[in-house]
Amino acid sequence: MTNLEPHRTAPAESDGGLEALRGDCLRMAPHWAPPEPGVSRPVSPSRIHGVSVPARSARLLDAMSEYGD
Repeated sequence: MTNLEPHRTAPAESDGGLEALRGDCLRMAPHWAPPEPGVSRPVSPSRIHGVSVPARSARLLDAMSEYGD
C-alpha cells in the first residue's frame, strides 16, 4: 500500500543539529556495555533503567522522517 501522506520536513538545525546528536551519542556510549558474544538473552523491562536522552536529541530524532513518523 502506498503512503500518500506527505512527510513533514525537519526543521533546519533544531536545537543543535546532527553534530550535537553525535556528541550526545558519544557521551552516552560508555554507559552501554556490549553483551558477551552468544550470551544474549531477553531482559525484563523492569530492569531497564538509568538511560536518559537529552531533550534536544529526542526532538531532533522526532523531526527526522526515518524516526519520528
